[in-house]
Amino acid sequence: MRLLRLLESPSDVAPLAPVIVREIHYRLLTGQQSAFVRQIALTKSRQPQVLKVVNWIRHNYARPLHIETLARLASMSPASLHRQFKALTAMSPLQYQKQIRLQKAQQIMLSESKDAASASYAVGYGSPSQFSREYLRMFGTPPHQHMHRVRLLEQG
Repeated sequence: MRLLRLLESPSDVAPLAPVIVREIHYRLLTGQQSAFVRQIALTKSRQPQVLKVVNWIRHNYARPLHIETLARLASMSPASLHRQFKALTAMSPLQYQKQIRLQKAQQIMLSESKDAASASYAVGYGSPSQFSREYLRMFGTPPHQHMHRVRLLEQG
C-alpha cells in the first residue's frame, strides 16, 4: 500500500520506492510462506538450465539417459537437477524420457504401420516386453490392441 501511495507524490518515488521494495522482499523471504517463495525463486532462476535438459531429452530420447551427463549439461548436481526438473515438469528425467519414447513409438506405429517390437527398438528400448509393459501403463492397453482399435476406428 505504501508503494502505491508514493504515486501521489512523484518526487518521493526515487528515494523511497527502492527501500519499500527491499522491505517487501525481506517480508516475503522471512514470512510464513518463505519456503514457498524461495522455491519459486530458485525454480525460476534455474529454469533455463532445466529447459536445456528437457530439450536435450526431446532430441535424444532414443539414447541412454545418464543423470550425471544431464547434470553437467545443466551445471547442477544430479540431486539438484532431479529436484528442479521435477518442479518444472512434474516428473523425473527418466519418466520424461519414457513418456517421449512411448509417444514417439505410438506415432511410428500409426504413421509407419510398424509393429510394437520395431517401434520399441526405434525409440531406444532394448526389450520389446519392457516397452509393452510401459505402454500398457501409460495408455491403458497393450500396443498391439491399441493399434488394432485405432485402425478399426479409421476404417469406419
